[in-house]
Amino acid sequence: MRARYGIPLKITAGIAAVGAAGIAYAAGFEARSFRLRRLTVPVLPKGMRPLRVLQVSDIHMVSGQHKKRAWLQSLAGLRPDFVVNTGDNLSDPQGVPEVLDALGPLMEFPGVYVFGSNDYYGPTLRNPVRYLFEKAQGRHGLNGNPPAVGVVHNPWQDLRDAFDTAGWVGLSNSRGRLKLEGFELAFTGLDDPHIKRDRYEKVAGGPEKDADLSLAIVHAPYLRTLDAFTADGYPLILAGHTHGGQVCIPFYGALVTNCDLDTDRVKGLSTHESSGNTSFLHVSAGCGASRYTPVRFACPPEATLLTLVEREE
Repeated sequence: MRARYGIPLKITAGIAAVGAAGIAYAAGFEARSFRLRRLTVPVLPKGMRPLRVLQVSDIHMVSGQHKKRAWLQSLAGLRPDFVVNTGDNLSDPQGVPEVLDALGPLMEFPGVYVFGSNDYYGPTLRNPVRYLFEKAQGRHGLNGNPPAVGVVHNPWQDLRDAFDTAGWVGLSNSRGRLKLEGFELAFTGLDDPHIKRDRYEKVAGGPEKDADLSLAIVHAPYLRTLDAFTADGYPLILAGHTHGGQVCIPFYGALVTNCDLDTDRVKGLSTHESSGNTSFLHVSAGCGASRYTPVRFACPPEATLLTLVEREE
C-alpha cells in the first residue's frame, strides 16, 4: 500500500518513528546531559598566578528542572576564583527563585553578570523550521523594536537585586571591578545586543590602565560588539547566547548561531580580529534552552571552567 507521492506507508511510518526517537533523545537525554568544558587561555601579564573562571550562561530556567538546579549547585565544588554569568537565566517568569537556588552556592564567590533578552522577556512559541530559516537568512533579534503585544515581561529586577546583594557586579553598559588576593580585575560589559540594548559609547576607551587584567563581557556575540571590544584592546571576550547551535549535525556542526557570528565560532574558544588587534573569544554553549524548544542534539548543555594563565611571548 502506498501513501501520497508514491511513498510506501511503511517507509513513512519508519521515518516518523526515527524522527520521534530523535526528538525523544534530544529532549529527554541530551538536553539534560550536562557537561563541563575546561579551557586554558594565555591572557595574564607576567607575574600573575593562574585564575580559574567559571562561566555559566543561558540557563533558561523553567520551574521543576531539578537536575539542572542540582548540577549548577555542584559547580561550586570547582572553587573558581570568580564567576561570569553571561545572561538568559530565565525561560519562565516564575523561575527566579529556582535560578537563585541553583546559583546560590556560586554566589558565595566573587562574580560579574550581564543580562540577555530572556531575562527581560519571556519566550514565545514559534515554528522551529521557520526559526532556522530566518536565522539562516541572517534575520536576528527584535531589531531594536519593542516586543510584540502579549509578550511576558520577566521580573529581571528581582534577579538583579539578588545578584547585587550577593556582591556580584552588574555590567549592563557599564564597568566594574573585583579584587582578588591583591590583584585588581576590571570588567567592561554591554546590555544585550540581540535586542539592541548595547550602548558601547558609554563604556568605550579600552582596558583600564591601573588594573592587572581587563575583560569584556556580553550576552550575544554580535560582530559590532566583538569589533569594538577587540579594537579597544581587550585580551578576552566572554559571551553566550548561541546555545552552541542547539541542534547540530554530527561531523558537520551548527546550522545557525542566532546572531551574525559565523558558525565556525558558535561555541568554545577562538579569536577575533579588528583594527589590527586580536582578542580571544569564548562563546559558551550554555546549559539550557527555551521552554518551547527544550531540545539539544549533538550539542550537550555545558558550563566552562577557563584557566587564565600568563601570556605567551
